[in-house]
Amino acid sequence: MYSTISEAIGLIKPGSNLFIQTAAAAPQQLIKGLISRAQELSDITIYQMHTEGEAPYAQPEFNEIFKVNCFFIGANLRKAVQEGRADYIPVFLSEIPALFRKKIIQIDFALIHVSPPDAHGYCSLGVSVDIAPAVLETARYIIAQVNPNMPRTYGDGFIHVSKIDALIEVSDEILQIVIEIPDELNYKIAANVASLIEDGATLQMGIGKIPNAVLSMLTSHKRLGIHTEMFSDGIIDLINAGVITGEMKKKRKYKIVSSFMVGTNRLYKFVNDNPIIEMLDIAYVNEVHVIRQNPKVTAVNSALEIDITGQICADSIGTKMYSGVGGQMDFMRGASLSEGGKPIISMASITANGESKIVPVLKPGAGVVTTRAHVHYIVTEYGVAYLYGKNLKERAKALIEIAHPKHREKLEEAAHTFTKTNYHSLQIQ
Repeated sequence: MYSTISEAIGLIKPGSNLFIQTAAAAPQQLIKGLISRAQELSDITIYQMHTEGEAPYAQPEFNEIFKVNCFFIGANLRKAVQEGRADYIPVFLSEIPALFRKKIIQIDFALIHVSPPDAHGYCSLGVSVDIAPAVLETARYIIAQVNPNMPRTYGDGFIHVSKIDALIEVSDEILQIVIEIPDELNYKIAANVASLIEDGATLQMGIGKIPNAVLSMLTSHKRLGIHTEMFSDGIIDLINAGVITGEMKKKRKYKIVSSFMVGTNRLYKFVNDNPIIEMLDIAYVNEVHVIRQNPKVTAVNSALEIDITGQICADSIGTKMYSGVGGQMDFMRGASLSEGGKPIISMASITANGESKIVPVLKPGAGVVTTRAHVHYIVTEYGVAYLYGKNLKERAKALIEIAHPKHREKLEEAAHTFTKTNYHSLQIQ
């Protein structure tokens, strides 16, 4: 049943399309095996979302062997994408599975990371389901590293061992991320976000210092639910305290619905064989029609920059690609259509270099992920701006009020200047 790494990777032929599993489930031993055989290969195209750990196939010395395409730019591929050694496919997270199911992208070899098979022969994709079901339905060959440390999770992430063409045994720790402790700035932003979250809300938020700070402020809330594309350790204490119950949800009542997770071993132990956690196909999790059916969907996302009309840049710094479209629009739209829903963009008012993140116009080449027509709540450490239904003058005024004080005067001057340019009606009264 089991193969060596060299035997498993030996199945891969030049000219093949490969899939590498997402985030903390990135199969590190298979990746090392792929690199060890690199000189025997050519014209290999890799498709992936973001992965944790190293991505040696994107190093300059392999530029002529591996062509890397990612649906979201993680830290380990950012430099490669910006230098042109890897590329980015802009697409809503909810629509990535369709690329495989419609055979727009055909995968020859899927490299995955699973739990050992159970008594019935089923392995679990564990911490990362997301786009994998669609890939596994359509891939010609499946190569898996089987790891007793991979949590066994419920939902859409089961694959029968008979469907796997080659298995190798590993005993690696699942890749971990420890989120830095939030600082005073993070807590100020988080407090403003938390003030918008009502009892009975269904939450979507990612990982990081601000989401963790927000979660830490919800200990007095009641009957919260979770329906989110990803999560981390921050939800554990709220579940244990009875704050997160899922009892008000309409879809997957009482369940924590997600698609992938990244965190520490505490998280991985918590989700292992835990029936309240459902790891589902991202085509379902991020489907707007599904999201909107839950009550008071409160979606908290981030931005790199916002202009004073409400356009949200979240994937690039000017022309320099930085992250990706991801699921922001899926949840911003789903939350806005949910009864009592609140789509929220949270961010610090300035960058680490002191530049304002609220700007007159986006940097040339900046990508608009959330349009000015979709935006509702913008949150900084200086307050909350509610833009929905407001005209351009009102939006500018509201955003300037939550900008950093040292930038407000220049923003007001820029708003007045717009009366002579494209935004002819924009004028602060």
